[in-house]
Parts: sequence; C-alpha cells; structure tokens
Amino acid sequence: MNKNKKFIPVMLMPFFEDGKIDYMALSQLIEFYLAHGAAGLFANCLSSEMYHLTQEEMIQSVSFIVKTVDGRVPVVATGTFEDTIANQASFVKEIYNTGVESVIVITSLLAKETDTEEVFQANVHQLLTLTDDIPLGFYECPLPYKRIIDPSFLGQLVQYGRIKYHKDTSLDINHVGAKLLATRSSEDFGLYDAYMVHAVDSLLTGSAGLSCIQGNYFPELVVWLCNNYNKEEQINKVQKVQHFFQRNMDVMHDSYPTSAKYILGKRKLKLGVYCRNRNYVLDEKVKQDLDNLYLDFEAVCNQLGIDTSLSMIA
Repeated sequence: MNKNKKFIPVMLMPFFEDGKIDYMALSQLIEFYLAHGAAGLFANCLSSEMYHLTQEEMIQSVSFIVKTVDGRVPVVATGTFEDTIANQASFVKEIYNTGVESVIVITSLLAKETDTEEVFQANVHQLLTLTDDIPLGFYECPLPYKRIIDPSFLGQLVQYGRIKYHKDTSLDINHVGAKLLATRSSEDFGLYDAYMVHAVDSLLTGSAGLSCIQGNYFPELVVWLCNNYNKEEQINKVQKVQHFFQRNMDVMHDSYPTSAKYILGKRKLKLGVYCRNRNYVLDEKVKQDLDNLYLDFEAVCNQLGIDTSLSMIA
C-alpha cells in the first residue's frame, strides 16, 4: 500500500507527413517521458496506433525503444493481434526477443465479443502454454471491443508467477479493488489504472500506479500525483490536480492522439501532429480548446511550484 507508485506512459508514435515512423522524434519522446519521471514505458499500444502498424514496424519500433532506453526503465509492449492463438503466441515470442521485460496481451483479441467467459479463459490458458516462461501482462484495450478480465481469474493467473502487469480500463473503482484483493499475494504483479477520474482513489486502494493517456500531455502532473496522493500536507494540491484531470477529461480524449501531439508541440517537442488514423484532424475549435487546456495546465503548475520552462526539451 505504501510502495512507491509508478507512472507508465502509453507511448505515442511519431510519424512524418508521409506516414513513415519518425525515429528521431521517437528518441526525443522517450527522453521526454524519462525526464519527467516515467518509471517504465508501454510501447506498441493503442496510443502508438498499433492497429495501423505492420508487424515488421512493431518489431523495429519496439527494438528501437528498448535500445534507446538502454535499461534505464523497464519496457513492456503488446504482442498479440487478431489471429489464431498459435500465431499470437508466435508473435509474443518475437516481441519478447526485442528485449522487453513483459509482453502485453490484449484481452479482447483472445476471444470474440460473443464468446463466453469459458472460451476466453481457455484461450488464455492455451496462450500461456504456447509461450513458455515469457512474462506477460494484460491490457483491457477498448478496441476492437472491451473485455474486462474477471478479478478471480486474474488472481488465479497471477499465482503462476508469469503475470507481471495489468492495465485496467474497467472505469470502476470497485472492480479495481476486487482485482487488487484477488492479486494481493503477489509482490511481482502490478495493476496500473488508466482512468484518471478516480486516480487518487485507485492509488489509495493499492494500485501500483497509473498508465493513462493524460500522461502524453502532462506527465509531470501524473508523476506528481503518484508521489503525493497520500500526503496529508498536500491534500489540497492533490485535489487540485485530481480536479484538473477530471474537468479536462473530454478535451484530452477528443481528437486523441492528434491532440496530445499538438500539446507536445507547444512544449517544443518536434513530433508533428500526423497520425495514421486520419479520423482525428484538429479544427480551429479543438485547437482553441487545447490552447485553453495548456493555460489551465500552466496555472496548476504555478500552484504546485512546477517550473514548466524546465519541462520543455528543445
């Protein structure tokens, strides 16, 4: 309960305007995350536009991230995609060979939306059997649909000693609590919450930390919350930060991840705003909303005593 809480960013993927991966920008982004206190990196995730990458690009980009990080923090990466369980297991091995600490399994790709819980659990066990001793984690990715893992089943899986990570997207603090209760016997497992609306409650309940898209805008605020959530002398400031994320939830989700790249551009990162998913093009109203969001961020940082000029990487 009193362990240090960690922020694990769900990494963005920078692209050139022609759609190719911009590795120089990716290197800068890695340093940005680490400079702001990220305790690990979640590569090849939905924020990385993983469904718009080829498997070759996944392997290359994850390998680049692992090499650039060079052991400074753990790196995890998604390794299952829509295919047979056997083929998913083969790709898990390929991702693991890049040097990541754990390979993340997407729950909604291990069974169809219409499949029963029994089918899902059988497929999980099959994947475990086919992936030897590779450390794994689960990600309740909202696409192609969201499959929330049952707390008791997660507790059973953690007993095997191979499940190290869970990215929770249940949006339900009671469900988070049930998962934490079911997995409490494992010291090597961490549940990371994606839902910033109840971030403080989740940390107080016992989650290992936060893994949220908001960290792709303002990682230092997420890290500050992880460091101060339970300090009585900081309670007023903790509430201000929690309220900042709550009131800006919609603007940070609208047009994401393009919107996050726009904000990082204001922070002097040279990522551009191009996304392969062209559904999220910024119009003038959205830009104005994001400009206001940035002003709100600066105001909160002033109240916390965070110098935002130090957080810009040229």
